[in-house]
Formats: sequence, structure tokens, C-alpha cells
Amino acid sequence: MLARLASKRHTLALKPPIRPRTAITARIPTCRTLSTNAGSTAGAPTASARVSTLFGVLMAVGVASTAYGVYQFYSTFTMWPPEVRGDLRAGIKAKNQGDLDLSARYLQRAWETAQTLPLSAFASEPHLKLSGIAVVLAEALEGTNRPQEAYDIYSAALLQLRAAKDLSGRERMRAVAISHKLGEMAEVYQQGPEEAEQWLTFAVEEVLRVLKDEANGGKEAVQNMGAPEGEAGSMLAELDLPWWVRKIDVAAPLEALGRFYANEGKNEYAVTLYLQAIGMLMQPPPNEKNASIEDRCRGAQLMNNLSDLMVRGPPPTNLKYAENWARQAQGVIEKTRTLPGAQKDVEGMALCEQTLAAVLYNLGALLEMGGKYDAAQRSFQESLEQAKKTGMRTGAMEARSALRRLERTAKASSPPGNAASDAGAKAA
Repeated sequence: MLARLASKRHTLALKPPIRPRTAITARIPTCRTLSTNAGSTAGAPTASARVSTLFGVLMAVGVASTAYGVYQFYSTFTMWPPEVRGDLRAGIKAKNQGDLDLSARYLQRAWETAQTLPLSAFASEPHLKLSGIAVVLAEALEGTNRPQEAYDIYSAALLQLRAAKDLSGRERMRAVAISHKLGEMAEVYQQGPEEAEQWLTFAVEEVLRVLKDEANGGKEAVQNMGAPEGEAGSMLAELDLPWWVRKIDVAAPLEALGRFYANEGKNEYAVTLYLQAIGMLMQPPPNEKNASIEDRCRGAQLMNNLSDLMVRGPPPTNLKYAENWARQAQGVIEKTRTLPGAQKDVEGMALCEQTLAAVLYNLGALLEMGGKYDAAQRSFQESLEQAKKTGMRTGAMEARSALRRLERTAKASSPPGNAASDAGAKAA
């Protein structure tokens, strides 16, 4: 059976209250994750039985998460009830013009009005539309440094979705997306590991159910619960997704939960999730030789994350495995550059190029840890050039710092005579 939901509470008391931040975007390695980075939090989750059940299902059934990218608003307003249409139009217009305070006021009124209308007023997939209002409102609130209000709106929207019956697949995916967002907010605004874990775990658990229900081969997947780990990963990668789910939508919540467990020191769980997400992203579509540019670049990101995770393993194999994953990420990016259509996919290749700067830096750090200083210097230098090429100022600063560190190490380890000779040669 699938794991039980982490919590049956209808409301959540946030302790301490969320404090606004002017920026919540990740620092370098920005390109190392699919989503906003959060610092490690102290303490480990206690629901080990639930975690074990979840990962048993994940490895055996091989189906995964969804739709972080469904946070898109409809371009036409005719599908909305007349009672909310005007406020929605005004709210979206104000948002597009950069006036988030005004946008939030209009959208708040639209949200409150929508709660008074019968579901029949929204016609097909009413909860998709209701939650859409909540999403754009919460985004506007968070954009004006009111994260507590945004968190409450997301929570209310998710509560409605979980309480509703006979949801469509897309409506259930919206619940996954909002739960993923809540998990990230709980991490970013330091609401404690339990808070983040319950949201991120629900996102993965629910999509296991959704995709199992949607997949034609759901019964066969359940029968394979004793399959080896490698076969389980293949099942996930080869799963036929519904048309309304992109592979990156599947991989993002997996990555988020994997990153959470990595921060909590549960590396075995994190590795499982990363491997599943990588397999999903790198699997070519039917009748294609390669995955899309974006999916390959996202896969390289996760390979870099996995490399970082492998360093935490037992020596000496930790450095070997970490270096192997870093080089694999580098190889994926270099091959992606040569694929047909790569140069036309400007956004996808920008992601690859930024990822490469982080990969080269991490590879240099691994080589330095292994005592391969010359190779480390070359990798740091390549990272510096790549960071400068892609406009990553923080990445360039980190690479320069690493090069200076290697230079100091080399000077400290050189015999006095050699140091004097070197100095004389430079002077000459």
C-alpha cells in the first residue's frame, strides 16, 4: 500500500511566524538544483516506517511526481464566471505591469468571491480554476514580501483539493504542484523539517497514485514489486506519461524531496530519488534518439547534485563515485551542445552552460580533495572561463578563490630552493 499521508490536520500553525525576505533565490550553485535551494535544517524526521513504505513503493512501482510547472494562468478570461472575471483581468494586468500590491488586492477579491460561488459556475474542472486563482494570488503576495499570507492561501487551496471528490488528473496534479511549493516555502522560510517533509512527501505520494491510475500498465507495475532496483528505475523512465505531464514536472518534486533528505543526512533516500529523476529526464521520447535539450540539461543538473551527495559516502570510493557523476554530467552537456536544434533552444542551452560552470567547479574540488592539483587547477580555470562566459559573477569569484587557494598550497609545499628559483625566473 502507499504510505499514509503525513498529516490529517486541516490547518497548520507556523512557528515561528514567517519573516519576509527580499530574495529567496539560490546562490551558486544556482544551476545545481531544479528549484530554490534551502539550507540544511537540524533534526531528522521520525516517521521512518512511512518513509520506508514510500521508498518501497517508489522503487517497486517506478512511478513518480508532477506538475511543478502547472503554475500558469489561463490566457483567456471567458472561461471564468462573470462574478470574478473583472477582478481577475485587473489583477493579472496589474501583475504584468509590476504593481504587485494592486494585483494582490484585485486577486484577493476574486478569490473571496470565488469561494461564494457554486462549483457549477466554473463548469469543467472547477478545482483547477479555483486553485489557479489561489496560485496567482499567492505568487503576488510572496512577491510583496508577505510570505505568511501566501503560505495560508496555498494551504487553503490544497485543503480544498484534498477534500474534493472525483478530481480530474490535472486537478490532482495541481494538488501535487501546490504541495511541492509549500514544501519549498517551508524550507526557505525555516519552518522546520517536519513541515517541509509532510508537504514534499505528499507531493511524491500523490503523484505515485495519480500516474498509477493513469498508466495503462498500472497493474503490471504493482506485480513487479519484487523487481531489482535497476529494473524499477527503468520502469519509471519508460512510463508513458499523460499528455498533460512533462518529464520535468515529474522530476522536480522528486528532486525536491531528494534534496530535503540529503539535507537531513538520509543519503540513501536522496540517492534513490535523484536516480529516479535522472532516469526519467534522460529517457528519450518514443521514436527519438535523445531526450529534449531542456530535459538533458536538467538531468545534468541532477547528476551534479548526485556527485555532491556521493562525496558524503565512505572513503575512498566516495571520491571515485562523485568524480564519475561529475564527469558524466560534463559529458551530457558537451554532447547536448552537438545535438540538432541545440543552438535554437536558447533557454535550454543557457541552462546547460550555467550548469557546466558548476560541474567544472565541483570537479575541480573533487580533484583537489584527491590530491590531483594540476588537474584541479585546469578544472577551476575552465570553470572560471565558463562562469565569465555565462555572466555568473558569483561562480567566477568562487573559481578565482579556488585558484588562489591552489597557488598558496603549491607555494607552501615547494622546497625553499625551488621557490627561490621560481621567484628568480618570474623576475627575469
